[in-house]
Amino acid sequence: MRIGFLTEASVERLEWARQNGFGSFAWMRFDTSPCGPREPNWRPFAEKIADEARARNLRISAIGALYKNPLDSKQSDYARATFRRAIEVAAHVGIRTVSGFPGAVIEMDTHPKGENPIYKPFERFMPQLLEFWEPLARFAAERGVRIAFEHCPMGHYHLPIMGYNMLAQPAMWERLFNETKCENIGIEWDASHLVCQFIDPVTNIHKFGRHIFHVHAKDAYINRHLMEVYGICHPGVSEHRWPGLGQSNWAEIIHALARTGYDSDLNLEGYHDPVYRDHGGLTPADVAYGINDSLSGRKLEETGLLIGKRTLEQFVPKEA
Repeated sequence: MRIGFLTEASVERLEWARQNGFGSFAWMRFDTSPCGPREPNWRPFAEKIADEARARNLRISAIGALYKNPLDSKQSDYARATFRRAIEVAAHVGIRTVSGFPGAVIEMDTHPKGENPIYKPFERFMPQLLEFWEPLARFAAERGVRIAFEHCPMGHYHLPIMGYNMLAQPAMWERLFNETKCENIGIEWDASHLVCQFIDPVTNIHKFGRHIFHVHAKDAYINRHLMEVYGICHPGVSEHRWPGLGQSNWAEIIHALARTGYDSDLNLEGYHDPVYRDHGGLTPADVAYGINDSLSGRKLEETGLLIGKRTLEQFVPKEA
C-alpha cells in the first residue's frame, strides 16, 4: 500500500512526486492524453510514462479513464472506446485497474402535484448498466485488468440529488454485485462521498472491502452547527477536505483496508478543499458558494498533498 495522488501523466508531476516521497499515482485525464481513443499510435507514450514512473520507483495504481456519463446515449460510443483503450494501455504496461464513473440512465417523470421534473429511480436501470459494462469487464478480464467505479454522487450538496452516478449509494453497489457475474468489477472507494451521506467509512469497508480495487484518499467535514440551523441541503454544511483536515479516522480506515486484503494504493485527491487548493481560475462548484475568496491567487494544492501524505503515512507499513 503506497501513498500517491491523482495527476495527469507528465514527467514534471512524476518528478515532483519522487522529490516529495510519494510512491504511486493514478493517471487522470486519460481520454485527452496521447493515449486517448483518438490517438492511433498510443504505445510510445504509454511505454514512456511507464518507464518514467519505474525510474522514480512510482507505481501507476490505476488509469482514471473517464469521469462523465457512459450511459448517456450521446456519450456511450466515446465512453466505450475510451475504456477499451484504457484497458489496452493498462494491459500493455502492467497496470491492474481502470477506473471511472459508471454513469446513469436519466429519465424523468413529472410530479402530479407540482408538475416538477423528478428522476425515475436508478434501480430500474440496472439491466442497462450491466448491458453496457459487462462486455467491457469481460474484455478487461481477458487482459488481466479490473474495472473500478467511483461512487461520487455528482449531485447537489455532495448528495445523490439529481446526480448522474447510479452507484452513488451502497445499496446500489449491493445490487450490482448480486447481479453481475463479472468478478473484476469493483469500487474506486472514497471516504468523502460516504461521510457526506452520514455513512461510516469503516463499516462500509467491512461490508464491501473485497470489492474495493482502488482508493481515492479524500475526507469530508460536516459542519454540524450549520446543519442544525439550516439543514443538510445548505451550502457549506458538507465540504471535501484533505485527509487530516476532515472527520474520518484514517487509522481505522487503513486498518480495515489492510484487514480485508486491499492490494492497491491510497491516492490523494485535492481540488475541492476550500482552503488547500490552487485559488484562481475555475472554482469548483462545491466551494463556489463563498462570496469572497480571501486566498485569491494562492497556490496551496501541493501543501494539501503534503498534509494528506503526512496524515496517511503514519498508518501505512513501510515497504521492505
